[in-house]
Amino acid sequence: MLKHQARRLGFCLSHKKRKKLNFLVFVELCRKRGIEAIQIDLTQPLEEQGPFDVIIHKLSDLMLEAAQEDSRSQQLLQRFQDYVDSHPRTVLLNPLPAMSRLADRFQSYKLIQELQTLDQGNHFSNPPYVELATEDQQQILHLIKERQLSFPLICKTRVAQGSSSHNMALIFSEDGLQDISLPCVLQSFINHNAVLYKVFVVGRSHFVVRRPSLKNFAIGKSERETIFFNSHEVSKPESCSHLTERDEQDNIPSGPSDSIIKSISRCLQMSLGLSLFGVDIIVDSTSGKLAVIDINAFPGYEDVPEFFSTLLDHMETLLGEQEKNLNGAGASVDQPAPLLWGHRPQDSPPNSLMKDVWMAKESPVGKRPLDSACFQELLTQSPIHCQSSCD
Repeated sequence: MLKHQARRLGFCLSHKKRKKLNFLVFVELCRKRGIEAIQIDLTQPLEEQGPFDVIIHKLSDLMLEAAQEDSRSQQLLQRFQDYVDSHPRTVLLNPLPAMSRLADRFQSYKLIQELQTLDQGNHFSNPPYVELATEDQQQILHLIKERQLSFPLICKTRVAQGSSSHNMALIFSEDGLQDISLPCVLQSFINHNAVLYKVFVVGRSHFVVRRPSLKNFAIGKSERETIFFNSHEVSKPESCSHLTERDEQDNIPSGPSDSIIKSISRCLQMSLGLSLFGVDIIVDSTSGKLAVIDINAFPGYEDVPEFFSTLLDHMETLLGEQEKNLNGAGASVDQPAPLLWGHRPQDSPPNSLMKDVWMAKESPVGKRPLDSACFQELLTQSPIHCQSSCD
């Protein structure tokens, strides 16, 4: 029997993130449950700060700088990954390769498209999208026609992190395409009666918060000028922008089905290995179908009062599973369970997304394979420049 030691949580969050979350409250909550929470300093050797049973982080800014070939950021990120690789029993919330994929909107939308192919019940849609890497207007128009996009179009930066990633544009005609800046992603705009549903996922739990969103616009080309906006400002709980004003005949859509939200969340968890992420969902005002329009790693959980207690419960579940494994009750925690097609958990409804989803058998969110190979690919890939598509 292993000698019981106090559990240790390492957290690597910016000062801004800690302040917004009021993270000291979580640190105290951990202490009351016998978990020591330690702030990780990446400028110092991690071996001297550990060992850690769990690591919580949001290194998206550092990852962005590293992708832009900032040598110091690359060194710090490599130091973090080296520690993770050399301590495979440490539970990591969230793996860096998964965060890298979500930091690229084009890759993120490809993932959403993959989910849609699994939706045999036809419960949700993926708005048509196209990646733009050229300023040639004829080539852009060809891509729009080929991918069956329709005006108006939402223009977003390809990079989905950093302050400029919230800067977007609503384009109403071919002339408006001159307003874009590369690299970016175009996506067909779907009328949704100015209501956005933000899904906050914590392990196997999720919370849905309703937020303001863009109002309806006539489908098709028009002579409207391009509308530039900041999505973060538009979707604030207290937002009263003229862009979010609903017409009197526009009803507030009914919230998304809990079973579908659960299925989408589980699909993303099993494909990415994430524990902390958010999904932005709208309801098509014409068809009534859900549309997944964005996925975010470790979003702001300020609107979720149960966040800290749920996160702590999730951590304790993973640590309890790890303890059983270490005592010979199961497979080693650092060995990923085999991916099996066609296995659906008993608590998911028939004909849901989970019917044909890939999922790890008996594997709680938080287990991970060694991902150093994926990480090396992250560091050596061509840099994606953080340039607003709508400045």
